[in-house]
Amino acid sequence: MANIPPYLQQDDTIGIICPSGYMPLDKAQKCIDVLQQWGFQVRVGKTLGNQNNYFSGSDEERLQDLQMMLDDENIKAIYCGRGGYGLSRIIDKINFEKFIQQPKWIIGYSDITLLHAHVYSNYNIASLHAPMAVAFNEMDESKKYIDSIYDSLTGKHPIYKITSNQLNRYGICEGELIGGNLALLAHIIGTKSDINTKNKILFIEDIGEYKYNIDRMLMQLKRAGKLDKLSGFIVGSFTEIKDTTIPFGQELKEIILDKVKEFAYPVCFDFPVGHVKENYALKIGVNYKLTVSDEVLLEEVK
Repeated sequence: MANIPPYLQQDDTIGIICPSGYMPLDKAQKCIDVLQQWGFQVRVGKTLGNQNNYFSGSDEERLQDLQMMLDDENIKAIYCGRGGYGLSRIIDKINFEKFIQQPKWIIGYSDITLLHAHVYSNYNIASLHAPMAVAFNEMDESKKYIDSIYDSLTGKHPIYKITSNQLNRYGICEGELIGGNLALLAHIIGTKSDINTKNKILFIEDIGEYKYNIDRMLMQLKRAGKLDKLSGFIVGSFTEIKDTTIPFGQELKEIILDKVKEFAYPVCFDFPVGHVKENYALKIGVNYKLTVSDEVLLEEVK
């Protein structure tokens, strides 16, 4: 199991940055307010509210902001305001020496999948795949998912229970939980951030992709040996799926089941994780037990 950063205590400081895409400062205010209500101090990085075309600053500005948060001993967690795209432009320039000596929670999803994968694969340090700052603006609709962030950061071990999809493949498994955005998981294959999936529980999610591209990315994972020795497979939300003028010919779940049909591990569809309000916090690199039957249970192994 990965090295788990210290859980947060009252008055610990959480830094908020945008290492990828641009996010207006006012979009993060609700997040800042709630983090403070939870009893944490908040330090806003230079990239939140900063803009350089699509990005939250130049590559150098984003690198410096992230590096400062990684190096600062007083920062106990790094909250990524939003994803988008941009981490792969700076990931190989980050110095993780102080982070290795003093691990801290990295929080986010989407493009942050790359950062999760990188620190897990290279330094065996756990991180938190979770809703980002903008999700707090919909606190009423997303409260239990936002609360799962607090529970995860403070050392609680929530058990996630959902209704089973009729296409689920039943079974029980254990393993370190890894994964995130499918486009990023395909993007990092063959790089220093690539992940070893053997005996792991892999979860995937994505947004705005064409069906043929989802098929292609899954084929990339399969051809790279990422799907054949899993302990279990969790499929989260795939939203805003598009199709070509000539239809691809398969629905999403058919596309996915076709890629894992020769493997025997349990498969869970419609897990609440992804670019939706229903987005539970999941600890990357931590052991979980997945039970797929008439209902689905995902629980951290203590």
